[in-house]
Amino acid sequence: MSKSPDPNLKSAINGYLRRHHAEICRHWFDDIDPGEIGGGVLNLVVHDPIQLRYLQRSCAQQFTEAAQSVTGRLLAIKFVGAEEPPPGSAPSTPMLDSSARAATATLPPIEQTLLSPDYTFETFVVGPCNRLAHAAALAVGDRPGRTYNPFFVHGGVGLGKTHLLQAICQRLLRQRASTVLCYVSCATFADHFHEAVRAGTVADFRGKFRSVDVLVVDDIHFLSKRDQTQEEFFHTFNALYQAGKQLVLSSDAAPSDIPDLENRLVSRFNSGLVVRMERPCFETRVNIVRTKAELHGMAMDDTLGSFIATRVEGNVRELEGALMKIRLMASASGQPIGMDLVRESLRDHAAAPSGESQHSIQDITESVVQFFNVRLTDILGKRRHKSIALPRQVSMYLARRLTRLSLEEIGGYFGGRDHSTVLHAIRTVEIKRQSDEALSRGIATIERALGVEESVATSSPDSSGAGHQLERAG
Repeated sequence: MSKSPDPNLKSAINGYLRRHHAEICRHWFDDIDPGEIGGGVLNLVVHDPIQLRYLQRSCAQQFTEAAQSVTGRLLAIKFVGAEEPPPGSAPSTPMLDSSARAATATLPPIEQTLLSPDYTFETFVVGPCNRLAHAAALAVGDRPGRTYNPFFVHGGVGLGKTHLLQAICQRLLRQRASTVLCYVSCATFADHFHEAVRAGTVADFRGKFRSVDVLVVDDIHFLSKRDQTQEEFFHTFNALYQAGKQLVLSSDAAPSDIPDLENRLVSRFNSGLVVRMERPCFETRVNIVRTKAELHGMAMDDTLGSFIATRVEGNVRELEGALMKIRLMASASGQPIGMDLVRESLRDHAAAPSGESQHSIQDITESVVQFFNVRLTDILGKRRHKSIALPRQVSMYLARRLTRLSLEEIGGYFGGRDHSTVLHAIRTVEIKRQSDEALSRGIATIERALGVEESVATSSPDSSGAGHQLERAG
């Protein structure tokens, strides 16, 4: 016997997950609908096939715990597609839509990389560092095998290569249900090949990999020093390419920079489009923080986003890690996500940018706040009151003198202001220092508190500080 669930069950389960398993929560969890309960099983209806497979593989334990806690019953959880037959109907094979079947049924023994619903083109933040790679990936997703084949994207760790590869896969599967797609890591390809050699099933292995419409291989640089695997991949590449099938590859290095990679493979990889992804600039980091926060249901205003982007200057993965730490601290402490909590969460990122200066913008701002007896949140916020404007301008002035941050990065730290505002602040303080002895002495006091050498603190701005920095920034 089955019965309809409590209409409040959905919000109760999501609330439990946010409190106890915040790391897995996504905004699209709100689209999951509780179905009927029968035989001690609660069906959760998932309308997107890629989300369905992700939940089945990654989240069953947490959802089961949540359902049992909020209902007080020993329920099991089953994620089902929108077209899944109700409990009690004739048994059938597990239901996946045609796109999911195409992605899995064609390669039964090959464990393909699980697609994350987070990694779509809609959630990919485009900036100067990745614009070309993004445009090319979109073209591949729309016209596989007919443009940019092979498509080879490379760059450092955590810059979004895997995101782009999975976005291509999801676009293909959603737009072309009949696409036979295989997405694996290079290590998985190598492991299955060597297993096939040991088992004497190389012909089956080749048949599976060479019969796909699209082959996507992550971390292809792992072919390095694997002579036998390189030979096999060379022939797999040729078979697919000659049949007009799409190949998409990612690597930490450009083809010619992968050590011990055969010249014939380097030539094949370079025959298509090779694109490099760079580290995200400040504005891109701000947008990444905003997008990732929204994805995880975190309230994040522009001031906090700019602060995080200034403090965490690395790659996308480091920004995600920072957000997860902030979320964990907020959950553990029961505090809302505000400036104090964010600053406490990111204390480990307090080092000066790129290790080039002993002074960080955070240390500078805190010294200014203490000297002028104002609140940090006011200086970093949008307030324009005179009592806040001068300390903010002094902070910008000193940040430009004592760090190697750009005007844009300084402006972003102070509430998302643009570079012209920072430039105006620097020039204003320079002029005031020449006529206002009290202000000049105050700035010297702040510099001494920061441990600035006297020869630097007492020299004129034009000779050692902002004037020189502005000329260098050109």
